[in-house]
Amino acid sequence: MATETATQTVESTSNGDWQAGVVAGVAAGIAMGALMVMQMRPVLEVAIPSMYFLSGGLAGFTIHVAHGAVLGVVFAAIAATRPDLSTGTSLGLGVAYGVVLWVVLAVLVMPVWLSVVGSPANPPLPNVNVTSLVGHAVYGAVLGAAYPAVRGRL
Repeated sequence: MATETATQTVESTSNGDWQAGVVAGVAAGIAMGALMVMQMRPVLEVAIPSMYFLSGGLAGFTIHVAHGAVLGVVFAAIAATRPDLSTGTSLGLGVAYGVVLWVVLAVLVMPVWLSVVGSPANPPLPNVNVTSLVGHAVYGAVLGAAYPAVRGRL
């Protein structure tokens, strides 16, 4: 006598979510990096690369975009909790996320990290800088706007 076993296949969009987070995070990191080239070049050339014992603008820009990609995945995990995520809601969530990143990472974590590694670009703690706040808000806006557009295509 033959036995049949039924299997159930569940299709998941979770891969598309995190992949969209990477793509949107890279786009947002490039946009913010472009602003930094114009307004905060020493951060890209000295501060960010020295976090990893590197130097130079190319290293700083590359690291910044890589950070943007990783943080884009975190945004995707947060956004995935909102099944009714519209572009407008995602944009607002992205700007709020960018501001939170600024407070936690730029104002608090980065000065401590740079101090620990002995960077020559060690800012004060807290490192409150309005230009950096604007850059992080732009990162969040681009991330929030790009995420739903990319998510629908992956």
